[in-house]
Amino acid sequence: MPEGRQRLDKWLWYARLAKTRTLAQRLAVSGHVRINRDKTDSASQPVKTGDVLTVALPGGVRVLKILAAGERRGPAAEARLLYEDLSPPEASRPTPDQGFGGPRPTKRERRALDRLHGSASADEKFATDED
Repeated sequence: MPEGRQRLDKWLWYARLAKTRTLAQRLAVSGHVRINRDKTDSASQPVKTGDVLTVALPGGVRVLKILAAGERRGPAAEARLLYEDLSPPEASRPTPDQGFGGPRPTKRERRALDRLHGSASADEKFATDED
């Protein structure tokens, strides 16, 4: 490989976008990676500093500008130095405790809602069965 260039699968593995080198190869071959907007299906495609990768991962699409070729698969902090993340910020999805209409209702609140909507609660259903 010429100086300053590196195989795509190796770089994906060094940058910790794939857990194993084999998974990095599969990611590259599957067509989920673009180099400078050109779709690639080869794990041996060379990448260099300045290339922009668009990678479709299960967690979403990431756009990464290569800042350096990797020398080893090191810790995550070292891997982050290999690229600049150009991905647009994700729209924050509400977590269950913050967005889906508020916190979970208490038993008293749920019974009040049931009365308001006219549906019988489980306690009322059992009470009518005994009569």
